[in-house]
Amino acid sequence: MANLNELGPPKGATHSRKRLGRGPGSGKGKTAGKGHKGHKARSGYKDRAWFEGGQMPLQRRVPKRGFTNRGRTECEIVNVGDLARLTEDLVTPEVLHAHGLVNLNRAAPVKLLGKGEAERAFKVRLHRVSEGAREKIEGAGGTVEILD
Repeated sequence: MANLNELGPPKGATHSRKRLGRGPGSGKGKTAGKGHKGHKARSGYKDRAWFEGGQMPLQRRVPKRGFTNRGRTECEIVNVGDLARLTEDLVTPEVLHAHGLVNLNRAAPVKLLGKGEAERAFKVRLHRVSEGAREKIEGAGGTVEILD
């Protein structure tokens, strides 16, 4: 039985490494397979995915556009017409989540918008309500209360 220190790969499974730059007779002498000059022929070369060979890079060629408001608050949106799917008359974020209308895992405030019609009187308790939605809810005999 063989000892662990005597184990090795089977015959023909490995190749000896190429010795580059060891004279013209080796076939890999002089430039050692790196071609002539240039960035890739130098030691320490590292290919950076965004490098474009010295031409002006894309992120600098393309002009800056637009504006991102860092103070903006993203809201979970529900329309007045969506309230018809509810069985309850009390509308809260928890009730909307139970009916699959909002995702409370995002911890975003819930806003009611005015698309659609209020078919019955709802008691709405949400973080934000648009003016159009408020008019439709109150017009149907409901009430609107804003949560903090």
